[in-house]
Amino acid sequence: MINSVTLVGRVGKDPEVRYTQSGQVVANFSLATGESYKNHEGEKVKKTEWHNVVAWGKLAEVIQQYVKKGQLVAIIGKLQTRSWDDKQTGAKKYTTEIVAQTLKMLGGNGGGEQAQQAKPAGARPTQADKPAAAAKGGYKKPAAAAAAATAPESDPFEVGDEDIPF
Repeated sequence: MINSVTLVGRVGKDPEVRYTQSGQVVANFSLATGESYKNHEGEKVKKTEWHNVVAWGKLAEVIQQYVKKGQLVAIIGKLQTRSWDDKQTGAKKYTTEIVAQTLKMLGGNGGGEQAQQAKPAGARPTQADKPAAAAKGGYKKPAAAAAAATAPESDPFEVGDEDIPF
């Protein structure tokens, strides 16, 4: 049996990072994926799906440092459903989330032009992970890439403040 999820979407809010009682770091954030299509009347319809993402350990540390609201990322992970008893009502509550195993920053909204990859067991980013010009402080995004990053009509995963339900 396989429990594998691959998502490409935009981060809905800056990740929340906390530490468990045992000292393990955990990061939580929402991810918006979307699609657009034409309905029977020929009208364009946009549909956004929201996913809760959780990451642990080194991957959570990398997310804390580099991932921000609006950033386009690809996540590979697994589905996990948890349950708990509501403290006020005593009712059993459930949530399904994506437990991230790898995350790739795809650029746009602070991701940079070059894709970066973070793995939970991987080392911290080094100078070799950055474009040479960026390491020297002189990296500029080419005009074509900057124009593509600001073209909202071509991006079905665009997340605006009005799309975020919190």
